[in-house]
Amino acid sequence: MADEPDDLPELDVPVGMFEDIEDLKAQVASLTALVKKLTGGDDAEPGEASDDEEGETAGGETVEEEDEEEEWQYPPFILLLDPPEYDDELRALIEWVEGVLVPGYLAEPSADARWCHLWWEHPVAIARLHALWLAWQELTDPASCGYTGPSVWHRDHLDPALRELRGSSGPFAGCTKGEHQIDHRMPSLVPSAWSHAED
Repeated sequence: MADEPDDLPELDVPVGMFEDIEDLKAQVASLTALVKKLTGGDDAEPGEASDDEEGETAGGETVEEEDEEEEWQYPPFILLLDPPEYDDELRALIEWVEGVLVPGYLAEPSADARWCHLWWEHPVAIARLHALWLAWQELTDPASCGYTGPSVWHRDHLDPALRELRGSSGPFAGCTKGEHQIDHRMPSLVPSAWSHAED
C-alpha cells in the first residue's frame, strides 16, 4: 500500500499557486509574531497558535469582547446618544462647564462676548461645548499628548469654540444678561437630565 495507485488523475497545478501559498504562510507567521509581541504573548514559534488562542478565536467571543472594549474606549459625541446615556453625558458636561470653564475662562457677558446662563437649552452650545470637553479630556492628559496638550487645547479648541459661542451671531445672540431667548429651548431635555436620583 506504500505505492501510490497508477490510476490517480494528473493534476495540473500551476507552480505559482505553491508560491502564493508559501507567501500567505509567511504573512500569517509574521502577523502572528507581531500580535504576540504586542499582546505580550508566550514564546511559541510564529505561526503556531496555542490551545488557548485557538479556543478563543474559534468561538470568536474573546475577539468580539476585545473589539467592544476598544470601541468604547473613548466617550461618544453627545448628539449621537439617546436617553438615558444622553442625560448622563449632559449632566457630566454641565458639571465640567460650570465647574471649570465658566469660573476659569468666562468673564462677565457683554454685547461682544455673550453667554446664556441656560446654555444647556441651546443645541449648538451643547454640541460645541461637548466637543470642547472631549478635547480637554484628551489634551490635558500627559500620557496621551505630552506636555504641550494644554497649549494645543487652548489654541485649537477653546479659543475658536468661545469665538463661535460668544460672538454676536452665535447661539446666544438673542440672550441678554439675565434673560434667555425661549426660541432656542429644547423642552424636557434638561429637566430629564436632572431627574435621576443621586447615588
